[in-house]
Amino acid sequence: MFPGALNSDYSHTLEFVSNVQSIPTYQVMDTDGKVLDPAHDPCVTKDEARTIYKNMLVLNAMDQVLYEAQRQGRISFYMTSFGEEALIGSAAALHPKDMVFGQYREAGVLLQRGFTLAQFMNQCYSNELDLGKGRQMPIHYGTKELCFQTISSPLATQIPQAAGAAYAMRREGNKQCTICYFGEGAASEGDFHAGLNMAATLGCPVIYYCRNNGYAISTPSIEQYRGDGIASRGIGYGIDTIRVDGNDIWAIYAATKAAREIAVEQNKPVLIEAMTYRVSHHSTSDDSSAYRSKKEVEDWNKRDNPISRMRAWLENKGWWARGEDAEVSKTAKAEVLAAFAAAEKLKKPAIHHLFEDVYDEIPQSLMKEKAEIEELVKKYPDYYQVNEFARQ
Repeated sequence: MFPGALNSDYSHTLEFVSNVQSIPTYQVMDTDGKVLDPAHDPCVTKDEARTIYKNMLVLNAMDQVLYEAQRQGRISFYMTSFGEEALIGSAAALHPKDMVFGQYREAGVLLQRGFTLAQFMNQCYSNELDLGKGRQMPIHYGTKELCFQTISSPLATQIPQAAGAAYAMRREGNKQCTICYFGEGAASEGDFHAGLNMAATLGCPVIYYCRNNGYAISTPSIEQYRGDGIASRGIGYGIDTIRVDGNDIWAIYAATKAAREIAVEQNKPVLIEAMTYRVSHHSTSDDSSAYRSKKEVEDWNKRDNPISRMRAWLENKGWWARGEDAEVSKTAKAEVLAAFAAAEKLKKPAIHHLFEDVYDEIPQSLMKEKAEIEELVKKYPDYYQVNEFARQ
């Protein structure tokens, strides 16, 4: 056969292929938290399951507080995860040293890995304890300790980066992988196609996790593509692909766990398309009522809420008491508010951080600029509000 299509047979029928069988959506439990096939019941302990669920509640509490804080003008920007909390299931299936490339709605992954509420708040306030030293806008988290690459605002830049990092891991032979999160809107970017093709042809151990929540800001998915979602594109690039119920935390957990095994044992990429629904506005800069009805949002939230679903599963197992939610949520909100109040009181990062972490040795041209700024700040301290910045 031809080198460009080794598995294609000859045909004597003139026929244009316009569609193939739709890819099914893998599901472990129904909306009432009942496992549909006992063989797929997750093998997790009571403590593991409760920790995952508590993190879902903490994420929800943090989102409520920080969303309101932005509306009050106390932070400049925020994005919530309302309706998409089941994403935490993917983090639970990974190895702690697997490298994460996020888009911007992966705070739950960080929570599951141990990122503290104080660290979240410090980043959103860009204060002196912010790991990013105040150089990023809110929710652009990053931590070397937890193997989470700093989030970048431009869409899809992380997709080819994840392929490159995974290729390096393959060469090192350390049986680790990368996981790259993105939305279905980002899959319209050129970096998506370049990244997936690179990962497939080079055999990179990377998990691509597409969070298809129905909207790319204000553009509904029906206006974004005509094919069978994003999953069909993975098959087109020769990538092992699965579509899962993105509101079913155990479907996500099982799919990610299996995907990781394929990635690290076979040195090949995997694509997961998680079908979910974005209950929240895209961000604090968006008003989704301009392009969808409030009834649509309310109906989705009542019909298929990932938190309610997980709670039902726990109750069915006898691992969660009715009414326990209120106590955990109250405690979580109090902890969030305490961390929030502490972060708000801290000073901004020291001005000298403006000149660090780019060059191994600061060049003379930059040293000259640094000296000029120091002189200006010294000369006009009130104008530059120096008391609001840390000294060192």
